[in-house]
Amino acid sequence: MFDSRHVRVFDEVVRTGSFAAAARNLGYTQPAISQQMKALERSVGTPLFVRVGRGLRLTEAGEVLARHAAGILGTIAAAQRQMTAITQLKSGRIRVCAFPSASATLIPPAVASIKIRHPGIRIELLDAEPPDSVEALRRGDCDITLAFTYGASGEQLEADDLYKISLLDDPLMVLLPRGHPQARRRSVELAQLAEERWIAGCLRCRSHFIESCASAGFEPHIDFTTDDNLAVQSLVAAGTGIAVMPSMVQLFFRHPQVISRPVFPADSRTVTAYTLSGHQRIPVTRLMMEALQVAAHDLVPS
Repeated sequence: MFDSRHVRVFDEVVRTGSFAAAARNLGYTQPAISQQMKALERSVGTPLFVRVGRGLRLTEAGEVLARHAAGILGTIAAAQRQMTAITQLKSGRIRVCAFPSASATLIPPAVASIKIRHPGIRIELLDAEPPDSVEALRRGDCDITLAFTYGASGEQLEADDLYKISLLDDPLMVLLPRGHPQARRRSVELAQLAEERWIAGCLRCRSHFIESCASAGFEPHIDFTTDDNLAVQSLVAAGTGIAVMPSMVQLFFRHPQVISRPVFPADSRTVTAYTLSGHQRIPVTRLMMEALQVAAHDLVPS
């Protein structure tokens, strides 16, 4: 393996025909050029030049390197230009994996702010619920993942290989059809809904909901389960049951026939952005994490 700096000097020597001319063009001393060529010859294990009178002639190995030197230097220069563009955020790619309500609320303003300042950045969005989204991060399928946790379940995502930024606490709301007796209250106690028919959401939300009902002293009658947040609201509006849903969901769609009230005692989920430890120093990853923080700050759940 040889040093690219030596190849650059070698190319200049070949182009100019002498160590002295190469030294003048590169701003080196002639002994420095000579030392670099000796180092290059040691690294390749064979002489590259032989002296013929006062001039230089390439050996067979030198001719091979001379044919490839321009290509080697061109490839290195292209790589340097591309890496500089990435470092300066003139180009690059970031892949973000998020659950649906985050994709609809946090991602759009974050992406918009980045595209205004750095139009060369390419952003890809993947959809997944936690913990699958965190495993996608570990597999290398994405660079950042947005996930949510309930209470102690956050400990499941605590690991040395992950760097995290907490974005917001998303309060849980009870969804009721208009005209429901509890709709007149400012908040709704879960225990007072023990006899209701329920519509449950994704697996993680459903598990937390069942645990909350158990703490309130009852087992919920779950008639429907669906991951489709729009379907949940439509089912509630149709009078088929009631539901508990994070507030973020109603920021991008609020069914006109559905009333939402805070759960009592107050409950919420924590929304967090994760990347692999050390990756937060990658410029485009840091940029997206910062944009998500700003978007979360500006997002005020109703």
